[in-house]
Amino acid sequence: MATFRYTNLGGGGAQVLEAPDRSSALRELMGRGVTPASLEEVKGSGSRTSGRGSAPQIGDATMTTAQSAKAGLTVAAAAAGAANMPGAELALTAVKTGAAGAQAVERLYRGGVFGAMSLSETASFISELATALQAGLPLIPALRTLGKSGRTPAQKAMLNHLIAKVEQGGTLAEACRTWGKPFNELIINLVRAGEASGRIGEILQQTAELVEKDLRLRRSLLSATLYPLILLVLSGVAIIIVTTFIVPSVLKPFEGQNISLPWPTLVVQGFAGIVLNYWWAMLGGACIALLAYFRVRATPGGRLAIDRVMLSMPLMGALVRDAAVARFTRTLGTLVKAGLPVLTALRLTSATLGNMVMRRAMDSVCEQVAGGKTIAGPLESTGLFPPLLVQIVSLGERSGKLPDLLSQAATAMEGRTETRVKVITTILPPILVVGLACVVGFVVLAILLALLQLQDAAGKL
Repeated sequence: MATFRYTNLGGGGAQVLEAPDRSSALRELMGRGVTPASLEEVKGSGSRTSGRGSAPQIGDATMTTAQSAKAGLTVAAAAAGAANMPGAELALTAVKTGAAGAQAVERLYRGGVFGAMSLSETASFISELATALQAGLPLIPALRTLGKSGRTPAQKAMLNHLIAKVEQGGTLAEACRTWGKPFNELIINLVRAGEASGRIGEILQQTAELVEKDLRLRRSLLSATLYPLILLVLSGVAIIIVTTFIVPSVLKPFEGQNISLPWPTLVVQGFAGIVLNYWWAMLGGACIALLAYFRVRATPGGRLAIDRVMLSMPLMGALVRDAAVARFTRTLGTLVKAGLPVLTALRLTSATLGNMVMRRAMDSVCEQVAGGKTIAGPLESTGLFPPLLVQIVSLGERSGKLPDLLSQAATAMEGRTETRVKVITTILPPILVVGLACVVGFVVLAILLALLQLQDAAGKL
């Protein structure tokens, strides 16, 4: 038996434990409900191993990641083989080619080549893990329990990776960081704060709620822009079809006759001629403009200019600002409530704003807060945040109830954003329909005036 010295993640001094090996020691601690912050073997303790045992099989769903590693398997191969998925063949090939191939397969899973979790799946995963931990399950059994509920091979590989890192003495936050997507810096810092405070289940639940609310906000923005955009595209296609195919056939009797057409008819004829003769140039110009837009947006200066124009647009500018402020308020309240320092929380929240103009403003706020100022003053000086939010932040700083007040403000801002989304989705479609009716009416007027002109000419003859 070997002797191991460990310290509890929740605090306390160093303690000792006897076990055959490190993995057994970790399993023993997890069975007791202890999450070790460190686990080291005491040198000279005389550990012994039996040297006997059988290699685990790929289909064995109960084998640990450490055992799989000893057998030369990757977590990706274990997950894909257990699920009998198409990725199993590639994983088995990696097993046959050795450790290098196995590591390559795991890197593919990490990069999302075989499918990563979406935002809704991430929120569901974090919520399930929080529920398991709050029910009293230790961390590793909780992760293993989640792996049994219909996960994809990529998600099983992720869970096995998390289990392996925690079994080796690492923290859950570090395991999430080494995996990568879908765990961003915000989620990792919340997990780290939960582990440091001993409230990992509670803070994971707050993280899941934060991700779910962010997802709901994204869907609201999508619904506000997608339907009007589809209607606008269909209206443009309808106008092009009417002016380029229907109008020319109606005006064909006027060809070769010495009749002066009214100006609306000439406008429609000119537009139809341009579309029919130069459609390739228009299509190429649209593609070039779209490519130029993405190239400009990829540069810091171009992104800043585009986002500034976006904020100044009627209706949509206010919606973008409200959505960013709601996300900022909710995220900041969650981070501060989790126990992160205010300056760290502000810097993490800055990355969630999306709009470059607002991110630059938040960077300035962070610099002023680091210099000793309060949050409310720099926020007000940016001119981008509502006065009500500034007053709430100021009150929260003075009363010491900043997290609770930020949560209430976030709920109010999210309600305001949803209201604005409803207004936009209610107003824009009728505006587009009226615009389309005006264009169609102009085309019909051009045709009727031409027909009347033709009738007058025939009467004079």
